[in-house]
Amino acid sequence: MKTAQTGKLKLVEIVLLLALAAFLTSGALALQTEQELSDRVVRLHVLANSDSEEDQALKLKVRDRVLAYTEPILEGSADRREAEALLRGQLLELERVAQEEIRANGYDYEVSARLEDTAFPTREYEGFHLPAGRYLALRLVIGEGAGKNWWCVVFPPLCAAAAEKVPAAALAAGLSQEQVGLITEENQGYVLKSKLLEFWGEVQTALDRG
Repeated sequence: MKTAQTGKLKLVEIVLLLALAAFLTSGALALQTEQELSDRVVRLHVLANSDSEEDQALKLKVRDRVLAYTEPILEGSADRREAEALLRGQLLELERVAQEEIRANGYDYEVSARLEDTAFPTREYEGFHLPAGRYLALRLVIGEGAGKNWWCVVFPPLCAAAAEKVPAAALAAGLSQEQVGLITEENQGYVLKSKLLEFWGEVQTALDRG
């Protein structure tokens, strides 16, 4: 009797170990997919001076001005490396454009523009989503930068793209069919991988913060 129970316990242990191994392998593959995705994307991160209604409204105006300025500059970029080089060459001009918008709305906040690796949580947008993880981001910090911020994607130009145009814009920027399917969930076969990406990305973000 004890021998049979021992055998069952060992079988359960083996199954659990195999499940854990499969999960860890899936996690490693998910992290690789996340890295491949983040290597092709530049996020936009606009931080408001505060959470006041006025500062939040100003944040959106700065966002719109920056997107209008960057869209024609990045239009011909073949990949993220090219987009990054163009943006780095425009950081001072981006600060000037954002500062101009701030002054036009009657505020005297300073603003800084920089490109840096930034940890992001999972975000849902119209027509696509991006899993948590680290992405290169164009960060605009208005004043104290203490208010709620706004995230999207400046390259590929997905912020202003209609939902039905997201796949074409992503493919044109060098994303693979699999990556496009992952962020749009067009193919249900990618849903599980997307969830794993979110989980492992959130673990990574938590470790970075800790």
